[in-house]
Amino acid sequence: MGQPVVHFEVMGNDTEKLWSFYSELFDWSIDADNPLGYGVVDRTDNPAPEGLGSIGGGVGAMPEGAPWYVTFYVGVPDVEAALRKAESLGGTRVMGPEQPMEGLEIALFTDPEGHVIGLVRGQG
Repeated sequence: MGQPVVHFEVMGNDTEKLWSFYSELFDWSIDADNPLGYGVVDRTDNPAPEGLGSIGGGVGAMPEGAPWYVTFYVGVPDVEAALRKAESLGGTRVMGPEQPMEGLEIALFTDPEGHVIGLVRGQG
């Protein structure tokens, strides 16, 4: 059984502008009322049209000087093992594993062409 895409992320410099853009463009409900100030796009608050599935995601800020990105996260049972496998296949570890909150472990890597991909285990 394959591992599912479970989260997407749009990270940039001006979160207010990004939140406004995506909420107006796609009618997304974005909630940033959390300790990280991360704009959560909850799939239950943003239901898919009939016949389509959906995943949740987020729109957040990058530290000053860090590059922005758009990516998706794949749910895995072991983040470190998935990072090692990505590296063995030509990928490069970017970040992690890290635990931004209790019960959630994340990491980022780039594929051989430089696309940023996220890994996640658990839920925050």
